[in-house]
Amino acid sequence: MNRPITRLYVIVATMFLLLIAFTSRWTVFEASSLRNNSLNARPLLEQEHIARGDLRASNAALLAHSVRGAESKYTRVYPNAELFAHPIGYYYTDLGSTGLERYRNERLEGLTGSNLQAILNQLQGIKPAGDEVVTTLVPNAQRVAQSALAGHRGAVVALDPHTGAVEVMASSPSYDPNRLAGEGGSRELKALERAGNGALVNRATQFGYAPGSTFKVVTATAAIDSGQYTPESLVNGRNNVVVSGVKLSNDNNESFGSISLIKALALSVNTVWAQVAEHLGKPTLGRYMTRFGFNRKPQLDYPAEEMSVNAEYSNGRPIPPTSPLVDLGRLGIGQDKLEATALQMADVAAAVANHGTLMVPHLTRRIVDSEGRTVEVIAPRVQSVVMKPSTARAVTSMMIAVVVEGTGTPARIPGVAVAGKTGTAETQFGAKPNNAWFIAFAPANAPRVAVAATLQDVPGYGATYAAPVAREVMESLLK
Repeated sequence: MNRPITRLYVIVATMFLLLIAFTSRWTVFEASSLRNNSLNARPLLEQEHIARGDLRASNAALLAHSVRGAESKYTRVYPNAELFAHPIGYYYTDLGSTGLERYRNERLEGLTGSNLQAILNQLQGIKPAGDEVVTTLVPNAQRVAQSALAGHRGAVVALDPHTGAVEVMASSPSYDPNRLAGEGGSRELKALERAGNGALVNRATQFGYAPGSTFKVVTATAAIDSGQYTPESLVNGRNNVVVSGVKLSNDNNESFGSISLIKALALSVNTVWAQVAEHLGKPTLGRYMTRFGFNRKPQLDYPAEEMSVNAEYSNGRPIPPTSPLVDLGRLGIGQDKLEATALQMADVAAAVANHGTLMVPHLTRRIVDSEGRTVEVIAPRVQSVVMKPSTARAVTSMMIAVVVEGTGTPARIPGVAVAGKTGTAETQFGAKPNNAWFIAFAPANAPRVAVAATLQDVPGYGATYAAPVAREVMESLLK
């Protein structure tokens, strides 16, 4: 072979190899980034013709499925309308997606295999089909929670404290995702955004506010687990203690002498817990906050952009508990600049209930492929060891006292021991509303459910408004 022919052969071979390399780059190695590029409309057009997988409740009840329509295009349908709108979210090719529909999109679209396999399937005429996602949500308890919120702005989250399974995630007000389908969907979405009632906001995971005295469980945990206090330790509960240069009052300006921590939690004595927090110091309280999941977004299988950081805030940004801007005494009673969601406070209750170990919360139970085979099971995972088991037992006894003889008596369930804590953020009575809270777990001696309920802008205490909501949800899950 002469030299010119050899050079031509090398050039042709090199070009062929480059062609294979660049074709493989876009069809195999970087196909995902190309598919997710906002300028690439082809995936959206393709997805309209894919039978997206079902979303189901823990009892297999249908939460979302796809219906084939004109031109073989599929449309998402939500049989329960408003009931599961926030945890499940919505999916429409022209509007985008939210909630689990967004987080589990690749599974639901059947896009989890290799890109090479997808090409081979196309060559063989095998149509793509989405996987089914089975959630941990319990329909009856979800229904009870949504009904108990009774139109108030608020949220309820219930967890299995031993696994982290989210059994209830209710947010009010809600919306019907079915109304976002079709040509009028964009107008409906804009109308919801303009309404100003926050129906699109999942209040269980976003834009929290002061948890009030429910946070005293965190302060009590830090106090006891650090070895600086016991439930029987005495602290002066006088009214108008000066905290950070400003007098702090107890509810109804009630003044106490020396009072044990167990009694101070039962009666929710602000001045006691503010003094305890100041004595513990910012590093210690901050360390336990982090263990409980504060100061970061939750580790939930849910879109990160639909969850907020639970923390102290300044100028709209989270700040560490050790910041000079933090009023430690008021942080210790769940006030100051602290913002927390129902999911975060349910985690607080769950960690105590689970002998001091916090499990990673999750909404997905398992994933089933189009052939009916279980391809993934979401196993329980430890998020953090928050406290010693002995501390969890001590804090449990204190939370039981809250329900038996303290501010949480409306949460009593006949024949069931309940451990709980009330909270009333930014207490202002009369014409000015409050943010009411209640966290709890039951049965206290062998917990099966941990719950947080919160209602915004109500004219009264957490015991009056939030505790009955939590009680109803616990009762539904304990049947």
